[in-house]
Amino acid sequence: MYILLAIAFVLVTLFPKIYIQQQIYFMSRDVARLKGEYDTLKEENRLIRSSVESIRFKNQILDTLF
Repeated sequence: MYILLAIAFVLVTLFPKIYIQQQIYFMSRDVARLKGEYDTLKEENRLIRSSVESIRFKNQILDTLF
């Protein structure tokens, strides 16, 4: 009887800890994935801004020639 009570007590105390650890693990995976996507989009944005700046510069040069 005491053994079952002890096992139940251990399960009741350890289950929330295990559950929370799993949730933290999955959230950290999501955060890492989103951070990678953010970094990629940030770099792409930098390249697009550079391209737009180059096109604007060329456009200004061509406008002054004609």
